[in-house]
Amino acid sequence: MSLDGFSLKPLIDELNEKIAGGRIDRICQPNKQDVYFYVRQPRQTHILYLSINPQNPMVNITPVQPENPPEPPVFCMVLRKQLEGGRIASISQYGLDRMALIDIDTLGPKGVIITKTLVAELMGKYSNLILMQDGTIIDSFRKVGENNNRVRTVLPGHQYELPPVQDKLNILNANSEDFIERVKIYKEGTLYQAILASALGFGPVSVQEVIYLAGLYDDLLIKEMDNSDFQSLQKAIDEIKSCYLQKEFSPTLVLDKKQKIKAMTPFALHTFPENKFTVQTFDTMNDLMEQSKNFVNSNKIPEKDTYLKIIHNEINRLVKKEKILAEEFSKAQKAEKQKIKADNLMTYQYQFTDHKDKEISVPNIYDENGALIKITLDTKLTLIQNAQAYYKKYDKLKRSQEMLQIQIKQCHRDKNYAQSIEAALDTVNTFSDIEDIKQEMIKAGFIPPDTKKKASVAPSKPYKFKLPNDMTLYVGKNNYQNDKLTFKVAHNDDIWLHTKDIPGSHVIIDTKGDEIDEDTIFLAAQIAGYFSKARNSSKIPVDYVQRKYVKKPSGAKPGFVIFTNNKTLYVTPDEEQIQSIINYDLNKK
Repeated sequence: MSLDGFSLKPLIDELNEKIAGGRIDRICQPNKQDVYFYVRQPRQTHILYLSINPQNPMVNITPVQPENPPEPPVFCMVLRKQLEGGRIASISQYGLDRMALIDIDTLGPKGVIITKTLVAELMGKYSNLILMQDGTIIDSFRKVGENNNRVRTVLPGHQYELPPVQDKLNILNANSEDFIERVKIYKEGTLYQAILASALGFGPVSVQEVIYLAGLYDDLLIKEMDNSDFQSLQKAIDEIKSCYLQKEFSPTLVLDKKQKIKAMTPFALHTFPENKFTVQTFDTMNDLMEQSKNFVNSNKIPEKDTYLKIIHNEINRLVKKEKILAEEFSKAQKAEKQKIKADNLMTYQYQFTDHKDKEISVPNIYDENGALIKITLDTKLTLIQNAQAYYKKYDKLKRSQEMLQIQIKQCHRDKNYAQSIEAALDTVNTFSDIEDIKQEMIKAGFIPPDTKKKASVAPSKPYKFKLPNDMTLYVGKNNYQNDKLTFKVAHNDDIWLHTKDIPGSHVIIDTKGDEIDEDTIFLAAQIAGYFSKARNSSKIPVDYVQRKYVKKPSGAKPGFVIFTNNKTLYVTPDEEQIQSIINYDLNKK
């Protein structure tokens, strides 16, 4: 769900007010759809975020500082070469279309100022970022050739063509009477269709709100409307227009029950009942856009999804293998029955010296009441040979039981290990953390070694948080970090925590030898639950113990430990309290 052009205008005005005149210090492109500009203003730096994510294309000022990838994409390098050091002259909107035009003054040869324009076309799946100078395209995020669009190509060296002008009225400039006359033209259409076809920049949500304010309904035919209906419509248009002209906005975000964005506007909305939707209001459009990112899969590192898919497939494979082994073990547990039949045949062999039956029934020598047992026979074999065949089955099944027990335990360990990697992937969002997990997956054989030479990535560090009692809390982000944290960083009298029988992070409270209160342990246990596969569960079991009681078995996989003297807490993570702590990673300071 993206903003319509009418709702984009107040956001553009806010951005222009904040960063016009600012100098572009740095440009970063962490993934295939997002670009960040560090814009320096007197005594502060703003981070301008531009995204062509088809689910929610946007431009806004964000507090998030993205991590630079080890190798910047080509488009990022072009932007750096062309725009770094330049000053933002203005941010404007093309009509009321879903387009933001960022004019940037750069210094050319002999000190001549050259203005380049970065066009953000925020149009759903057709969104794009295009850099141009004097109407000629320098480069673009997405190249559009004639095979994709015969009418409008977007290629370096080509002339940039603005989208076709729509034959609609801008209600902010036009008289509301003229707008009503335009609506009346669509006599055979509905009121909804007529407003959508007449108002520049209006999307479905804006149209529905105007109709609601007018006290009318979407399916009302224009030819059935009387003068009082048109007067109500004109009054509604004037009300919306007044909101813009006086800048009395009430930015509104609407979510459905599944937390999907249904609407975003700079004005209040009345068409979404509170029992079916969540309605949030904000002080500025910029704040609204920042909040909307929480409901869209943005800011993701591309490799993360790839590795998650690989590890999901591995876990599914191990789950199926575990089930097959369990079924085979269940069959192998019938070994004792083969021995009982063989022993009975050996006992009663002299009573059936000349047998021709395929089955015999004899009193079971192992049954106190002498209940009959049926024994199937191979008529080609003697009773002794039949007994020997049953003994062979028994020996084979007994050996199979032992092997299957070993295989089941190994499969269970492998599955837990794969789930621990999955848990780590769920919580990390930096290139260095992903690189650690990638190397772990290569070593485990989940992915092949990377033969391509890549730029080096800075080593990752565990999370480091300050607790309310001023003690420091460490949280491992992957199995390698868990091992290092537990056995190289932590001291013997520190407190070690981990979710019980659930993949998750090793958590260390650095006590510095001081006594620790129960509230601190309980909070740390909540954080351990939060950084585990059980994050969204309640009453999560968390073991805690002094680090000196935690050992690593020889040859164990990364992250695997054994421990004694532990106690267990059952916690339900308080996300609001946890976020207030984990939002401030001391390693980033």
